[in-house]
Amino acid sequence: MLTNLEKENKQNLKYNLTVGLVDGSLFGVALGFASFGTILPLFVASMTSSALLIGLVPAIHSVGWQLPQLFTASSVSRLRRYKRTVIMTTIHERLPFLGFAIVALLLPFIGLQAGLVATFLLLIWQGLGGGFTANAWTSMVSKIIPPETRGSFFGMQSGLANLFISGSAIAAGYILDTFDSPWDFATCFILASIFFALSWAFLAMTREPEDTEKIIPEEKTHFWDDAKKILGKDKNFNWFLVARFLSQFATMGFSFYIIYALRRFDMTPIVAGYLTATLTISQTIANIGMGWIGDRIGHRAMLILGAFAALLSSVLAWNATSLAWFYPIFLLTGLANVSIWTIGMVMTVDFGTEVERPMYIGLSQTLTAPATIIAPIIGGWIVDSAGFIPTFTISTTLSVVMIAILIFLVKDPRTHLTVDHRR
Repeated sequence: MLTNLEKENKQNLKYNLTVGLVDGSLFGVALGFASFGTILPLFVASMTSSALLIGLVPAIHSVGWQLPQLFTASSVSRLRRYKRTVIMTTIHERLPFLGFAIVALLLPFIGLQAGLVATFLLLIWQGLGGGFTANAWTSMVSKIIPPETRGSFFGMQSGLANLFISGSAIAAGYILDTFDSPWDFATCFILASIFFALSWAFLAMTREPEDTEKIIPEEKTHFWDDAKKILGKDKNFNWFLVARFLSQFATMGFSFYIIYALRRFDMTPIVAGYLTATLTISQTIANIGMGWIGDRIGHRAMLILGAFAALLSSVLAWNATSLAWFYPIFLLTGLANVSIWTIGMVMTVDFGTEVERPMYIGLSQTLTAPATIIAPIIGGWIVDSAGFIPTFTISTTLSVVMIAILIFLVKDPRTHLTVDHRR
């Protein structure tokens, strides 16, 4: 028998699915014009030749998204409605893109060093804005979307986002090739800001009923006490965390593919746009397909598939002899990214109960954050001191270790929970 909350969610399901998919699509258009994989690294590359600093661009975004989630888990777990928190905090992950446009326009006047400092401050603000939003947003979506549909929804939303990223990324490539500085990058960032604002408007339209039946302890516990309980009792989740931690080192070469193509094979901005489109189209198909298949056969299998894609991507980058090689490299990178981020997130919410979910989400993201920032720093240091190939070699080796852990030590939490319950 359905609870009152489940009944309301069922009534609003089609509406919320539609609003969520439109939100994701517009978010994707925005990201295409200011991609953390190509456009923003190229913007930083216009101010510095340091591979370390360039490689930090996607890392700062990722670690900013991950790091705060454990620290917000306790307060999020006590909310009966997540929407207000989501729409207020997400402003801080969208507004910095207008700041990037301002920096680009002011660059001829303030100089490269000041522009670089301002850009990294904005990257940190943007990343942390996403991080303070993420736990509440993931909890909200997991609350209003039933378990049997979550993988498909997350996959479809991410897939549509990546589809629209591919279109706007190609447009961004032509903008960079057509416009002179400073209007080349400034135009991209202004367009991104407009579409982020439209995306926010649809996110704010989400219908989330208040959970009046949720049992919230009177005494607020410290987040680390709750975290230690989970880490002490759930060995399967612990191995899942180890695999997620290793995944950042197994994929550390990804941050340098675009710069390697630029320096080794004289890649043009238009080719960069097409490579971004290849990445996002592969992620579009992978998100939809892996989410749907994962709902049916288990998301662990999709994590293993993504780990093999990471391995092959690094091997191809290691042996690339022309720009043509980068199309399959970016295709495989897309599969690996979907596995690590989308499927990893979907699998995380399968652990634990409704009350425990924010803590599982927080642990999964925050404990991965150190690896997310350390991996590209190590990778950038290796690139600057020894070249790109050693970085790709290390990624290849650690991909093999990650595959072994996922196959032999991590179990699907839905199946594992069922077995434990029957005991």
